[in-house]
This record gives sequence, structure tokens and C-alpha cells, in this order.
Amino acid sequence: MVDVVCIGAHPDDVEIGMGGAVAAMADQGLVVAIVDLTNGEPTPHGSPEIRAAEAERAAKVLGAAERRTLSQPNRYLMDTIEARLELAQVLRELRPQVLFVPYPLDAHPDHLAAHSIAVAGRFYSKLTKTQMSGEPHYPRRVYQYMAVHMRIVAKPSFVIDVTDALERKIEALRAYKSQFSENESNSGIISMIDLTARTWGACIGTQAGEPFFTDEPVGVRSLAGLI
Repeated sequence: MVDVVCIGAHPDDVEIGMGGAVAAMADQGLVVAIVDLTNGEPTPHGSPEIRAAEAERAAKVLGAAERRTLSQPNRYLMDTIEARLELAQVLRELRPQVLFVPYPLDAHPDHLAAHSIAVAGRFYSKLTKTQMSGEPHYPRRVYQYMAVHMRIVAKPSFVIDVTDALERKIEALRAYKSQFSENESNSGIISMIDLTARTWGACIGTQAGEPFFTDEPVGVRSLAGLI
């Protein structure tokens, strides 16, 4: 059982969009798991074995308790019954209270599909009278993180202060050598991600931040939760 599951279409999506938050949650004692719907291959400089090793190193840097890679196809990820059931089965096993899922607007078809699969998988995980093993489970909250291929700036529902975790987020991204340092076309992405985090931090009066989005109201028990 875990507290939080972060879902991405590919290895490195979670690190790009919310690597700082993963590290911050782990520091606070929350048990965080990362679920990649695909193995991210093929890519110009990667292989399934390379990507798996990179993803494992990155998860360790962030303090994630577990990382799962599902069997869905990279580049051809689609919101199918099979994909929903595969994810739902994992959610019934891990039983998180909170899900973090990809932002629903993107140029990358895999990211769009990942959002739909994640939302549907949450619903499927609570089904009774099913061939899925385990007890029904319904994560209480779903939040969206942004790791998109579009040049958009969306107004977040909230921004998490990741000042103390920014260096680990960058270190985790550097674990993906096949995608960044060895891919010349992506060589400037990590610097851009670092700058983006610092920009969001400036918006909330800290050194670094990551934006999150929700379709449902966020409840707090007291004003202290908003300070």
C-alpha cells in the first residue's frame, strides 16, 4: 500500500512535471509510487534496458518507494479497455489515496491518452463483480501535473514549494542520459525545466515551485493550510 501514485505515459514524464513534489512528499514521510504506462521506447538513443535502468536511478534519487512499468505501447498509447484494466489492477494493489496524472491538454497523443487512461483506471479500480483480483479501491483525490509539448501557460489550482527538492529533481532528470545529454536536440531541456521551476517559485514567493491542477475543489481544515 502507498499514499500516492504518480502516473506518466513514459519514464521521465513524472520527473519533468513533478519530480520536486515527489521528493518533497517522500521527505514528509509519504509513500510514493511511480507508474509508467509504457517503457518509452523506441527513442533515438535509448533501449528498453537503458530506459529501465535510468528510470530506476531517477526514482531512487527522488525517494520513490516503488516504480512500475506497464505493458502499453510507446507512440501508440490509446485509452483502451485493456489499458484501463491494467492500470486499475495496479491501483487495487497499491491502494493510494491520491493520484497525480498528466495534464489533459497536450500536443503529444500519448500524454492525452495517459490522462484518459488514468482517470478511467481510477474509476475501474473500484468496480465489483470483475475478474480483477484484489478488493475494490477508489483514490480520493486526482491532481494533474504539467509535462507538455505545447507552449502554454495555464493557471494552476495550486503550486507546491519544491525549493528544498529542486536539486534532486534536476539530478533525477540527469539520470536520463539517453534522453537529454546524449540527444543533442534535447540538450537544453533540463535547463529550461530548472528555469520553469524557479519561475513558479517566484509566483509563490519561494525559490522553486511546481504547478498542479484539479477539476474538484481542494478542501483545507484550517487557514494554516493555506499559509
